[in-house]
Amino acid sequence: MVAVGGRLVRSVALTVCLGVLLAPAGAATRAPHQRLPSGFVHLREVDASIVQDIRYATPSNFTGSVVPGYAVGECILLEAAARALAQVQADLRPRDLGLKVYDCYRPARAVKAFVDWVGRGAGAELGPYWPRTTRGGLVAAGYISSDSNHSRGVAVDLTLVRLDAAAPAGTGSTTAPCNGPAEVRRHDGSLDMGTSFDCFDVMSATGSREITAEQRRNRQLLVSAMAGRGFRNYRREWWHFTYGGARGATKPEDVPVQGR
Repeated sequence: MVAVGGRLVRSVALTVCLGVLLAPAGAATRAPHQRLPSGFVHLREVDASIVQDIRYATPSNFTGSVVPGYAVGECILLEAAARALAQVQADLRPRDLGLKVYDCYRPARAVKAFVDWVGRGAGAELGPYWPRTTRGGLVAAGYISSDSNHSRGVAVDLTLVRLDAAAPAGTGSTTAPCNGPAEVRRHDGSLDMGTSFDCFDVMSATGSREITAEQRRNRQLLVSAMAGRGFRNYRREWWHFTYGGARGATKPEDVPVQGR
């Protein structure tokens, strides 16, 4: 209290100081929730029935670590792309099929982290996710880029799942080649596409002739369903699609992936 005109009044400065001292532990350093980039939405708010398995928010990805920029495992997209994806889901439902997304919006810092990760690899190093292309050659081979439509919210990595089947735990070996037989390589219960997600190998090319007839049909089913709602497939990766060919429609963003 301070005396003003013969009365005692509370000091604003003292009140602020006391408020900080009495605040719960950690409250003074809690960062405000960061808003999504303009025009972006959480996919769950558009269609919660689409399965989400955001790999880069976990160590279960080709880097072996949680990727910078992924605070949580949430699919975020430009709203038009999210609504188009919901239409694909509705189109697939009569077949008892649905979508599972592995990655959606990708912060620019994650794109940079991928390129840096390639640069740290030994030139001749092979691995489960790149069984026939050296780690150091993944950028030149077109599997990893310094610029990505994921950062613009218009690209998505995904596959097909059966709606009438319970989601099984992952099977197979995490160290088996991603292009190996279905009974050996890591499998997450989705339809067999011939390789696992993020398999940096020529077998991942959508039109590969190294896969079986059933695997080829599964890929074509996914491509057709996505094309029907304006998504274009990337020929080197059966799982990668861009909405509306919208490259440059939005600038790359770097807001971290956060929950709703």
